[in-house]
Amino acid sequence: MLTGLTAVGATDAQAASGLLALSVGMGVLTIWLAASTRIPVTIAWSTPGAALLASAGAVEGGWPAAVGAFAVCGLLLAVAGLWRPLGQLIGMIPAPLANAMLAGVLLSVCLAPVRFAADSPLAAAPILVTWAVLLRLARRWAIPGAIVAAAVVVAVDPSGRDSGVSLLPLPVWTTPVFEPGVLLGLALPLFIVTMASQNVTGMTVLATYGYRPSLPPVLAATGATTVAAAPLGGHGLNLAAISAALTAGPDGGRDPARRWIAATANGATMIVLGLCAGLIAAFAAAAPPLLIEAVAGLALLGALGGALASAAASEAHRDAAVVTLVVSASGVAPLGVSAPFWGLLAGLALLAAQHRRAA
Repeated sequence: MLTGLTAVGATDAQAASGLLALSVGMGVLTIWLAASTRIPVTIAWSTPGAALLASAGAVEGGWPAAVGAFAVCGLLLAVAGLWRPLGQLIGMIPAPLANAMLAGVLLSVCLAPVRFAADSPLAAAPILVTWAVLLRLARRWAIPGAIVAAAVVVAVDPSGRDSGVSLLPLPVWTTPVFEPGVLLGLALPLFIVTMASQNVTGMTVLATYGYRPSLPPVLAATGATTVAAAPLGGHGLNLAAISAALTAGPDGGRDPARRWIAATANGATMIVLGLCAGLIAAFAAAAPPLLIEAVAGLALLGALGGALASAAASEAHRDAAVVTLVVSASGVAPLGVSAPFWGLLAGLALLAAQHRRAA
């Protein structure tokens, strides 16, 4: 996310401000939605949106024009909440295909520990050993232990760069500028990838675990919060997909009716982390390449296993589920829309060709 913001013109301080605004915004919004609905609704920033920013590069009008695009994207997200058929369409997606898409989303992240171990074996060894030992002795503490080990690795060998950002939480205001070309070239694609790759995926993940929140209020809330966060550097808030698999799945609690508590804990943690935005930006800059992704990959191995098992459970849907998984994990992004959306379309198309009635 920091890379995406700096790519469209943000300074390190402005990017850290964006991290602060997004983290606090998603934390407050997650707590409110989860507590009011008693469903583990989890909000995240737009990861494919950040990837889009990284590939877009500098825009005409600079950082203020990019901020204007963020605000317009938030407005479009709020308006999309008025389109109720979207939620009904998501509810019709077969569960095996939904799980296959989730598995495709998770697979690339879960490969990061392997890449990190091959790239930096000395740095990876204490993290992986700590995780493996705690997984055997105290499973719930395996990932926190890996995070602590990662922090020690960075403290011992800060092989990244010095960001020069203040460690205090300092919001930096930027007055939005609305450039027509930037709105068409950045705001509209940002809205499309956020809807297709995050909100559709997020609703599908929740449905996979049996949760079906009303989509219009969620879209309206995320859109309004995005508009408010834009002048501080926030590029987009939406339903979580990967972290939703943690809070809505078995790791969120044995009782599905109480997993909303895991979502509120996630929200509270994001507020605390947001207040440490400067420190996190400095830590991320100092960390060896792939370290942060590697720890995230370890955390999501359980969710990947569950998604794979569910995707392959139905023989009638298995071929379509495999196609969905393969395309979702491919990383292709035609028209700027990320692979999970195309994976789901490919799986549904094959299912329609094989089983018209089931489709």
